[in-house]
Amino acid sequence: MAIDPEHPVVHGELAELRRRLDVAQARVEGGLTLLSHRAEHTAKELDELSTRVVTLEHSRWPLPAVAALTAVGALVVAVWQAVGR
Repeated sequence: MAIDPEHPVVHGELAELRRRLDVAQARVEGGLTLLSHRAEHTAKELDELSTRVVTLEHSRWPLPAVAALTAVGALVVAVWQAVGR
């Protein structure tokens, strides 16, 4: 393997480039690991929130039932006031 005398290969520069490449690869892998962890955490929180919403939806009173109870209450108060006077 012949090396062109105009472009000498300096072993120190190659070692520096390899070191930089290794550092950059480690940073990318670390970033990907962090993003993966955050995605798992977010998915877990989303599942918990979805469960809470479903629970709240099943335990809430429907609006027509609340309206009917309010009307019955108003009727009871009106009759009580009419009988009391």
